[in-house]
Amino acid sequence: MIKNVLESISGIEIFPIISLLIFVVFFSGVLYWVLKLDKKTINKMKNLPLEDQDH
Repeated sequence: MIKNVLESISGIEIFPIISLLIFVVFFSGVLYWVLKLDKKTINKMKNLPLEDQDH
């Protein structure tokens, strides 16, 4: 029944393409951000769970 409802909506085939593009753009942006981080920032983030909470 749900398949018949979705088939009756005109233009529904564009939504999977849009969602895939959003995912690829977001994943590529995060990957680019991670690769461009400097070592100082990475070490600071790495040590965050071990730092004292009484700052």
